[in-house]
Amino acid sequence: MLDPAGLYDVTPDSVTVPEGLPLVAGLTGFADAGAAVTQLSRYLLDTLDHQVVATFDTDALLDYRARRPTIYFDRDHLTDYQPARLVLYLSTDEVGQQFLLLTGFEPDFQWERFTAAVLQLISKYKAKSMTWVHAIPMPVPHTRQIGVTVSGNRAELIEAMSVWRPHTQVPSNALHLVEYRLQELAFSTAGFVLLIPHYLSDTEHPDAAVKALECVSAATGLLFPTDQLREDGREFLGKIDAQVESNPELARLVGTLEERHDAYMEGNPLRAPFTDEDGELPSADQIAAELENFLATHHSGDDEPSGL
Repeated sequence: MLDPAGLYDVTPDSVTVPEGLPLVAGLTGFADAGAAVTQLSRYLLDTLDHQVVATFDTDALLDYRARRPTIYFDRDHLTDYQPARLVLYLSTDEVGQQFLLLTGFEPDFQWERFTAAVLQLISKYKAKSMTWVHAIPMPVPHTRQIGVTVSGNRAELIEAMSVWRPHTQVPSNALHLVEYRLQELAFSTAGFVLLIPHYLSDTEHPDAAVKALECVSAATGLLFPTDQLREDGREFLGKIDAQVESNPELARLVGTLEERHDAYMEGNPLRAPFTDEDGELPSADQIAAELENFLATHHSGDDEPSGL
């Protein structure tokens, strides 16, 4: 790995980081179905006490032309420039347990140096584990609990929580590389991939954030306030259900997703989860396309879920 020197700045010694804390991470960029990581990070920073421990060099890691920061044009002058940030925080959960939180943008450049920097910070603060979360779209119904795929070397979490264990190649993100390097060091690490319904992947799905928090809690023992997110989730799914119930064809398609999901969860020997066995049913992509088309063309009120 490359030398991480100069890639981040540590906050002065006014912030004391105890040894043996868990590290929780979630970065946005490549994929964030249901805005799971975005909501997770925002919720933790909005609801929990936190202090900056280290700040990464945005100019070295971010492709500004691919992900342009925002600036506000106020009649005749510019205000409120908001550059992207990648920060390590010392945070405190609902019952006073401290943990390290790495959140912000996923680096576009220098992944090896970034990985070396994360490993250096883990060593510096003698963190005891790393838990990270991301989310991908899948042909699953919104009427079932959000499932997860678990990676890493926490066998007890994989056995208890991983509903899909594929043999496949996937496009990696920066935290995949961090996890890979930590596994080489036999360091305790767990990655949670949330499986979000295709047709809700471009929305802020509150239950995705709840599931992310539940995964972090299962891996770390940390406790988080989730009442507001759960209430938002009930309201959000109620609106989705109303849309589905108003259209018989859409209801049939969601029913097909439910049948496939339930068959897989019951141990039906399908070649892969949530896909056809004999080809008689529409493909997952066709179902997702139908749902997306319907939700995109049936906007009839301001109370519909944002982004549908």
